[in-house]
Amino acid sequence: MNAVDKIIDKAEQICLNRGTRLTAKRKQVLAGLIESNKALSAYELIDFCESHYGDTFSAMSVYRILEFLEEEGLAHRLNIANKYVACAHINCGHTHETPQFLICRECSKVREIRITPDAISNLKDNASDAGFMLVTPQFEMSCICKDCAPQQPNL
Repeated sequence: MNAVDKIIDKAEQICLNRGTRLTAKRKQVLAGLIESNKALSAYELIDFCESHYGDTFSAMSVYRILEFLEEEGLAHRLNIANKYVACAHINCGHTHETPQFLICRECSKVREIRITPDAISNLKDNASDAGFMLVTPQFEMSCICKDCAPQQPNL
């Protein structure tokens, strides 16, 4: 069993424990996110499923599947890029911190890193002091990865 299959099996178990189901089409979309190692749009996922599985998906179907994967904590939507990534912690057996995403603006490579509860608490306090309430504590940072940095003359 390869690494992707192990992650899919763990995701399936997570869904079963929550009373939901990871259907074949949901598995295909999740596999696309896992295998890509970068953020993908719904349309890129449609192309992936067609080229890897021979299945044709409508955009609406992929968006519904992505919504399901988000609700189950198996995928994340990246607002900056309007793309999606698999959760980096599907195989973990612990609760997760608020995710922070480092997104390469050149190649769409994404890394999900940990942000401390203290940092989130400070941001909530700062927002409150400014008369706002933090609704979504997910952080996304536009970056340049080390592979793309040498091609950037100003860095």
